[in-house]
Amino acid sequence: MKQIDPKSLYRQSVDVAALGELPDAFAAVPEQARAAASLSDQARDVAALFSDRPISRRMLTGAVRGLDLVVVAGLGFATLTATGAGFDATTVGVIGIGASLAVALVHAADAYQIAAFRDYGFQLGRVVAAWAMLFAGAAALAFFSGRTSTTDGATLARWFVGGLAWFAASRLVLTRLVDRWTRDGRLERRAVIVGGGKPAEEIIRGLEAQPGNDIRICGVFDDRTDERSPAMVEGYPKLGTIPELVEFGRIIKLDMLIVALPVTAAVRVQQLLHQLWVLPVDIRLSAHADKLKFRPRNYTYEGSIPFIDVVDKPLADWDAVSKRAFDLVVGGFALVALAPIMIGAAIAVKATSKGPVFFRQKRFGFNNEVVSVWKFRSMYVDRCDHEVKQAVTKGDPRVTPVGRFIRKTSIDELPQLFNVLMGELSLVGPRPHAVNAQTENHLWDTVVDGYFARHKVKPGVTGWAQINGWRGEIDTPEKIRKRVEHDIYYIENWSILFDLKILALTPLRLLNTENAY
Repeated sequence: MKQIDPKSLYRQSVDVAALGELPDAFAAVPEQARAAASLSDQARDVAALFSDRPISRRMLTGAVRGLDLVVVAGLGFATLTATGAGFDATTVGVIGIGASLAVALVHAADAYQIAAFRDYGFQLGRVVAAWAMLFAGAAALAFFSGRTSTTDGATLARWFVGGLAWFAASRLVLTRLVDRWTRDGRLERRAVIVGGGKPAEEIIRGLEAQPGNDIRICGVFDDRTDERSPAMVEGYPKLGTIPELVEFGRIIKLDMLIVALPVTAAVRVQQLLHQLWVLPVDIRLSAHADKLKFRPRNYTYEGSIPFIDVVDKPLADWDAVSKRAFDLVVGGFALVALAPIMIGAAIAVKATSKGPVFFRQKRFGFNNEVVSVWKFRSMYVDRCDHEVKQAVTKGDPRVTPVGRFIRKTSIDELPQLFNVLMGELSLVGPRPHAVNAQTENHLWDTVVDGYFARHKVKPGVTGWAQINGWRGEIDTPEKIRKRVEHDIYYIENWSILFDLKILALTPLRLLNTENAY
């Protein structure tokens, strides 16, 4: 996808009248149960333009640092190997410290910035200066300590030249990649302005005036239709209402919502956040025009424009990478270790009732996307409830004898390890609920306000709610509320150690089969 100029695009292809009727007043809209707000064709066309997944700047700069560290250290060891020198603890330590100092000096020279990556000459000059400074310091230290030799000098010279070659070649490739990603519009943070009128105009002008600004405005959403919120704001059209923004945020790879309302409009801000916090994005409240001044540490800045951080996207950047790596490693080991139990369960299911061994069910995944979750079949094949219109109850005649056992022990859930390896689920997270799951004939998103906030991360095979006793049949509104309460707690307090704790406690909690039918 080539880089987009939304303003020119909108001017050429957008019919403002297509926005349709909006509410007469700016107010909180009750959270819609299941039925997503209908987006205009215009909003869907804009969403399609931003379908490519953006590249995180933090991930890119971190990856370049890590690659430099590994390659520079590798060059040091390769140089020693070529000279026939032996390795000992001191040598390994010196090479490790040298590589780490090289990365630290390049960082201090501001050569790990996206702006530097775009200018080959600029970044190479700074990297070479940092690399030369490191070796000059090493040479001075060796001279004054009296530990100099021709062999050591030749070894350091080879390492220095090898490093120069690496930096020259890698930065050339990096510059070309960054140029291409910039043209394709992937090195950007995609944002939506919430609220229109003059505050939105000032934010857009301020952001676009910032040198090196990477925030790409995708559109404006507002419930108002009076003069406070015109149909066009600084060249960007109003794409819809706040409920429509929730749907827009689910089909586009959004990074940020910028609320263009004053901090002092507390009621209106709270109403907006009540609807928007279910999305897995950063939510920032504009503070540039506020008369209410906080201390500087209460603000974050985009250039010179101050914002108040209201909601941070959970599991962003390296947190997401570490959790995915955890899922792959631990999930792979778990699949191997539990293979005998899974094979035994498959044989038992097949031998005791007609039909397939596995059962696939549509459930909510990350960001409300629907995924097919694998389970061992626990019901008679002609009584399987793919739509989950009726919850399984104690003594349910639809459940086979083997099915009753594997449900109580949660063995029926083990095939979800395949979903984990495919990236559809995580080992730990909010349990994936069936799309049409109900309590007392009410869909769960109508029972719990903010229900969909539990989908801001991938669902899990096990979760914080389950190990706290909230598993099995959900026959009262209180039970689903408790599940969601624990799921939100997990999302807001996630860490790898928290995941390990939940995994360690899961086998013990499975001994309690009181509500598992």
